Amino acid sequence: MTETQEIPQRKIIHVDMDAFYASVEMLDNPELRGKAIAVGGGSSRGVVAAASYEARKFGVRSAMSGFLAKKKCPHLIFVKPRFERYTEISRQIREIFYEYTDKVEPLSLDEAYLDVTINKKGNPSATLVAAEIRKRILDVTGLTASAGISINKFIAKVASDYNKPNGQKTVNPDEVLDFLENLPIGKFYGVGKVTEEKMYQLGIFTGKDLKEKSEEYLTEHFGKSGRYYYYVVRGIHNSEVKSDRIAKSVGTEHTFFENLVSEVFMLEKLDDIANELNRRLGKKKIAGKTVTLKIKYSDFTVQTRSKTLPYFISDKSLILETVKELLYQEKPKDSVRLLGISLSNLNTDSDAGAPKKTVAVQLKFDF
Repeated sequence: MTETQEIPQRKIIHVDMDAFYASVEMLDNPELRGKAIAVGGGSSRGVVAAASYEARKFGVRSAMSGFLAKKKCPHLIFVKPRFERYTEISRQIREIFYEYTDKVEPLSLDEAYLDVTINKKGNPSATLVAAEIRKRILDVTGLTASAGISINKFIAKVASDYNKPNGQKTVNPDEVLDFLENLPIGKFYGVGKVTEEKMYQLGIFTGKDLKEKSEEYLTEHFGKSGRYYYYVVRGIHNSEVKSDRIAKSVGTEHTFFENLVSEVFMLEKLDDIANELNRRLGKKKIAGKTVTLKIKYSDFTVQTRSKTLPYFISDKSLILETVKELLYQEKPKDSVRLLGISLSNLNTDSDAGAPKKTVAVQLKFDF
């Protein structure tokens, strides 16, 4: 697709719950409301799964060690995660989405894309639909959500972060290019801290700077991602909302209260993890060929080791046998705080056929 071609436009909403896990805890325990809380991270080796906005003001973030979080916010209250409760509320939220459209693509328990180009309410305004969905979520669950609304998933996701918490932002079709040109490069979805720093070194600070670089230049410096950056800064992101998203891998991981130093203890934990993974595979009737062992060390560095078999497996004993081989492949370099097992190259994968041709249609939208 060239820049002169029309950009395919849909009405996409990205809904993102506000500090979901922490908000659920405050909802269920009113004594926690308005306080700095962290879900998870309470033990000496624990990791924060989520933080309330009151805690975020002190620099507490998800994936931060509980030790560092407490150092940043001495009055921080740690709460044990209750994933069954989060899943229960997530289902309620998802039911609300389906009242408006069947084109729902969940990204996690607390966020999803919705295509409301044609919706069940017959409402031509995606902005009004988003506001109504947010109100329904508040009425049903007592929790607030934020939303981004635009012509594609990329812009909608970026926009949903603009007026958090409990707000929304619409980027109209005629505002897309200006919005992207003025966007700080760190706000581009898919640009992490390392890539952001690399872009700074190349003189790329905003979308406008990014847009001035050729596709060849970006591919040379960022590989396959360079092509992605070249097109998204021009408002071109043709990925449709996939309501029947097929998982590319299935995995389970555990973070431990105390770091593990012996392979014997690691194998005990891996046996538990393999049991859980086996249950998930059986429930979904999935098998795979590639087994991956994930190891996160006490210094937070992550190592993965993989092996691809010539046949599909889902049986726990075969998975564990392969994991043992991967574990003893190399001695762990440090004490271990997290172990995970995943299965990929699944029997649900399909590589038949070329990508569908994109039909570019210019539509007049009431956003």
